[in-house]
Amino acid sequence: MTKDSADAVALQVVDLGFRYGAKPALDAVSLSVRRGEFKVLLGPNGAGKTTLFSLITRLYDSPAGQISVDGSDLRRRPGRALARMGVVFQQPTLDLDLTVRQNLTYHAALHGIGRARAAARIETELARLGIADRQGERVRGLSGGHRRRAEIARALLHEPILLLLDEPTVGLDVPTRRDIVRHVHRLSEAHGVAVLWATHLIDEVYDGDSVIVLHQGTVRADGLAADVISAAGAGDIGEAFDTLTAEPA
Repeated sequence: MTKDSADAVALQVVDLGFRYGAKPALDAVSLSVRRGEFKVLLGPNGAGKTTLFSLITRLYDSPAGQISVDGSDLRRRPGRALARMGVVFQQPTLDLDLTVRQNLTYHAALHGIGRARAAARIETELARLGIADRQGERVRGLSGGHRRRAEIARALLHEPILLLLDEPTVGLDVPTRRDIVRHVHRLSEAHGVAVLWATHLIDEVYDGDSVIVLHQGTVRADGLAADVISAAGAGDIGEAFDTLTAEPA
């Protein structure tokens, strides 16, 4: 790997393992996400996607393997590594009784963003996500789609180089899901943000995406969608996914 290509790696995971007691959840998982890359972590429920995100965000710690963000080792320099990532968890984390703007202002303060810059960043991200007109409303009164948009805006306030989204469209209607997927793709392309998008939904994979198929805690495939399809001898990503996650007869 050249220096330039190394510098472009936003997330590097090497031989990561984790167990819940005697039960293995992840087994020697390795992956990388480059700046400006939209990578889909595709796996059925129980594949280990949320466990992987919990390790990357340091909710859990693993004795096996290494994680680095923008070249900073997560175990040795956790503050620097975590400051470079934005996260949208599977479970909603907005305060329902605060307004959208209040939620984002509080988050900006946690990242040490000054009041004036925070106000400008909030306006920018809410406008980008098409919900600037909802910033004065309490989150409790928003639709699921608008809540998700607000969470994505919040995750981007500190201008991370890596954006992690764990099943961000679960429970949303199809048009809203498609709109959010399109928006995050555009964000990755236009602003060079590295995206790791975890999902079990095949229709959220674009033809040009990179795809990691995770099943039973192991990486079954990692590459461009077209290459994953070809290697599996399949006609499309859905068929490839079924082949790669099929249980032995």
